[in-house]
Amino acid sequence: MHAAVSCCGFSHALSPAIQGRKREALSTARCTDYQQLILKSGQGRLSALGPCGFCKSTWTKGGSSQLAVEKTRMQVHSVHAASVETNEPLVRKEVEASADRLGVLDVDPDLSPHADHLRYRFNQYQTKKELIEKYEGSLEEFSEGYKKFGFNRQDGVTVYREWVPSAKEAMLVGDFNGWNGADYRMEKNEFGVWSISLPDRDGKPAIPHGSKVKIRLMKNDGNWVDCIPAWIKWAIVDHSKFAAAYDGVYWDPPASERYEFKNPRPPQPTAPRIYEAHVGMSSAEPRVASYREFADNVLPRIKANHYNTIQLMAVMEHAYYGCFGYHVTNFFAVSSRSGTPDDLKYLIDKAHGMGIRVLMDCVHSHASTNTLDGLNGFDLDPGKGGSYFHDGARGYHSLWDSRLFNYGAWEVQRFLLSNLRWWLEEYQFDGFRFDGVTSMLYHHHGLNMGFSGNYHEYFSPATDVEAGVYLMLANELIHKLLPSATMIAEDVSGMPTLGRPVSEGGVGFDYRLAMAIPDKWIQYMKERKDEDWQMGDIVYTLLNRRYTERCIGYAESHDQSLVGDKTFAFLLMDKEMYFGMSASNPSSPVVDRGIALHKMIHFITFALGGEGYLNFMGNEFGHPEWIDFPREGNNWSYDKCRRRWDLCDAEHLRYKYMNNFDQLMNDLDERFGILSSNKQYTSCVNEMDKMIVFEKADMVFVFNFHPFKSYEGYKVGCELPGKYRVALDSDVAEAGGFSRIDHSIDHFTSPEGTPGIPSTNFNNRPHSFMVLAPCRSCQVYYKVPEPDVEQLGQATVNGDAELSRDSDSVLKDVGDSLFLTSEDDAETSAQ
Repeated sequence: MHAAVSCCGFSHALSPAIQGRKREALSTARCTDYQQLILKSGQGRLSALGPCGFCKSTWTKGGSSQLAVEKTRMQVHSVHAASVETNEPLVRKEVEASADRLGVLDVDPDLSPHADHLRYRFNQYQTKKELIEKYEGSLEEFSEGYKKFGFNRQDGVTVYREWVPSAKEAMLVGDFNGWNGADYRMEKNEFGVWSISLPDRDGKPAIPHGSKVKIRLMKNDGNWVDCIPAWIKWAIVDHSKFAAAYDGVYWDPPASERYEFKNPRPPQPTAPRIYEAHVGMSSAEPRVASYREFADNVLPRIKANHYNTIQLMAVMEHAYYGCFGYHVTNFFAVSSRSGTPDDLKYLIDKAHGMGIRVLMDCVHSHASTNTLDGLNGFDLDPGKGGSYFHDGARGYHSLWDSRLFNYGAWEVQRFLLSNLRWWLEEYQFDGFRFDGVTSMLYHHHGLNMGFSGNYHEYFSPATDVEAGVYLMLANELIHKLLPSATMIAEDVSGMPTLGRPVSEGGVGFDYRLAMAIPDKWIQYMKERKDEDWQMGDIVYTLLNRRYTERCIGYAESHDQSLVGDKTFAFLLMDKEMYFGMSASNPSSPVVDRGIALHKMIHFITFALGGEGYLNFMGNEFGHPEWIDFPREGNNWSYDKCRRRWDLCDAEHLRYKYMNNFDQLMNDLDERFGILSSNKQYTSCVNEMDKMIVFEKADMVFVFNFHPFKSYEGYKVGCELPGKYRVALDSDVAEAGGFSRIDHSIDHFTSPEGTPGIPSTNFNNRPHSFMVLAPCRSCQVYYKVPEPDVEQLGQATVNGDAELSRDSDSVLKDVGDSLFLTSEDDAETSAQ
């Protein structure tokens, strides 16, 4: 969301999505109910104007007309600015920051009024980094806290350290000493760090591998409490005891028993196609699945659907299963419900062997309030400082019932930065998706805030600069340790600079989640008839982002699957998913509509919604119902906390059709590099016809959302002349369609208008061709390269079967060549 104005009761978010980039042409969608608007711009200024497609009010420059454009900058509807052609690859070009000038101000001049705030944030970051380098050696050394804190063995001695400045006394207890700490009292230094050294006994570690351990602390009132060590690597619970607390486990297997990684990390893809997954609920059976089961049974499915990245949820230990992994109790510990640390390593190693990268859902935005088995147990004297969290109300999230970190504290920064490095290096994760970033960025945590896009909402006294500085340090650290790492921010506010490099004054994330898209689709499915769907509103929502900050687009994630909500498939088909999914029987209109729109919604989001794509486990085949973790309210049932792979695998059910289309969709990007393409041009948004046409990666995308009208001989514009063929079709039988498109037909272009004068062209495109556009379907057309056209023609003349190549072979070669070109361009630009 960006700065908003209103001209008709419809709040228009004005997106500076394309500012700071060269534009050859901008065009509104073609629509029969308002005149075509053609914008051309130079140096980021507005030179031609037209009506708002929603209310016909005139967009003007200056303050004397109906609707002023703020500061005469080019700020238009995303539907008006839907078309972007540029020679610049869609990669971030860093503009180095200096004491006098921040690079982000050059990237987004609308930040100028907030330059002082941004300089202050950058100076705080620089100061913190300099202090770390002065006292800890470097940011990298600072982030190796797990080599000093917690349990570490060296030269026959086990050393345990813990930062608990508010404790009066401390002792180490566990199985190894019969839980009697009298002889295991710890010493405290001037920084509040307690420590104890335990020499080996008879050549064996003083604490055996697998032993339960805790630290016993005396509070100021003289009472003793037991806590799981903050840096513990594994924690377990006795499931036979109801509501039992977790116990920390000393994890240090013999070298001969430790898992050794076999496969290198896969290279960074040009665009991530992310499969969001929860290991525990990944079994078809109503139980908790293991890491090894996921690796052996689910990874092959992910690979078959052409995803190149997995985002693993609920990896950090969390005492309450129903929190979906977001109320973390033990930050360095692998969730023991699904196995051991080595089991998780097996999963990640196997994914790498398949060429799949693995991201971790990182929860540094808050922590569980549990005191018996969580980090909150170290807050011995609430309100008096000396813990990982802020004191008082600032340290508590009222909506989430969780504790909030004191990001400005030295040892908290050491703990969190070391936590990231631990998962990155010990488990070979390839990056992180940061949860709840909005809560971190603002003192109000985004609660009761309807962000309008006004930049003053982002940079004010309500902004938590300390949290912003921590995120800058975190992003810099990860990209130093692993330059190919992928860092994603979950932020609903749309804060500018979040996705710009730290070196130019940004926060440093590689991508942000495009979180407004699912809400728009839900609104349409719940509140509007099909004939009332607005094509301009859909395109506007999908494109409403800053093109200087990359986004991960998604139609639905785990958020839309939780109890109280429904998956998109269930919203579209509801009870028919119980009775109407048999492929052996004639389909019902409800199921036909549901499957068709499910494919179209996900694919147009894929194609226009971002520079990457995300899908939650099971949604690729239209998983029915919702997710409901075991709880008292459902009699602790796992029935709706699993994934019904059997539905997808059943040949006699229609779920396979949605899964097949998901494969085709991802495969198209794998061969043609759609997500990473720097070319995007929307030439047609027709409200009466319910048609959307756009170009991306030199391919033409045609969407017909009309519930019953099909169009034969529908003219679509394109830039490049030549011969076009179908590359993807949602209407194929294998995807549950009606096979209304003849894929053997070649589509030849015709010139439009006067060359070099876009205003005389068709929808501002110099060429066009005719297509059949069946209702509730979408097609993608690729241009057959000239050499292949010549070869095919010559083969026909000579009757030479050896030279004849079928459509699929040509399509594969075209895709491979374009994809390689896209990679080369990105690499060249990066250099």
